[in-house]
Amino acid sequence: MPRWRARSFAGNGGSGRQATNTDDTHRQRIVANAYHALSVLTATLVLKLVLTPLLIAAASLAGRRWGQAVGGWLVGLPLTTGPVAFFLALDHGPGFATAAALGSLAGAIAEGAFCLAYGHLARRGPAVALAAACAAFAVAAAGLQRLTLPLAVLAALVLATLAASLRLMPSGADPAGAAPPPRWDLPARMAITTALVVGLTAIAPVLGARLSGILATFPLYAAILTVFAHRAGSAPAVQVLRGLLVGLFSFAAFFVVLGALLERLGTAAAFVAASAVALAAQAASLGYVLAARESSTLARR
Repeated sequence: MPRWRARSFAGNGGSGRQATNTDDTHRQRIVANAYHALSVLTATLVLKLVLTPLLIAAASLAGRRWGQAVGGWLVGLPLTTGPVAFFLALDHGPGFATAAALGSLAGAIAEGAFCLAYGHLARRGPAVALAAACAAFAVAAAGLQRLTLPLAVLAALVLATLAASLRLMPSGADPAGAAPPPRWDLPARMAITTALVVGLTAIAPVLGARLSGILATFPLYAAILTVFAHRAGSAPAVQVLRGLLVGLFSFAAFFVVLGALLERLGTAAAFVAASAVALAAQAASLGYVLAARESSTLARR
């Protein structure tokens, strides 16, 4: 065999081994990336299916213990939208989650519209009041979808809207003796809320970040509390919604901080800071809720 041909075969053999090593490295990277993606997906799914219903159950039981307004106040915390935003950050990155956070902040305005519509139509029955409240939320959400404002301006608008909504809400009082909820009440709340979290994070890429954030603020849990409270009359239902409006100030604080810090500090630090600010705001508003509850108790007497 000529020497040049032998050298050529030797060179081809080396190139083949190099190509094989490159292919192996590429396969290993693909496997490693797939394993990482599967691990993240599994972890987020476990959090969605376990943490969310536990949070909702805790809020439900606390609300039953301390009254309708306190129950509404507790669900003002971002117990659903907070986990949704966290999973959006894990699944789609801080940029997407920041846009969703701004949408959630704007969605508080739609929640104010929901409360006002239900509160002023509560005497016509839960079906009419809930339908009107859902329509008011939908109209407000459609308008907010087209609204683009800087974070500071949006935050000021949300706070002003919540304050005005609370002032315009009719008064209400807890009944002297509320009927105990049915046994399926708590499991139903947990299941519905968990389905909302899982569903919204699943369809978020289709809806887009801002619309996902706005729709995530639909007060599903508060609506359930309100409708069940309505069994004892319109006044308890109004109390739930008044408590919700107070709690929404901590909701707004959470998403203001989240929108400001997500891309600057990263997911973990931003959520820790937002949670701390929201809890501080919630604690500050507790005195108002307890005072309102005491006033309704005195009014009954």
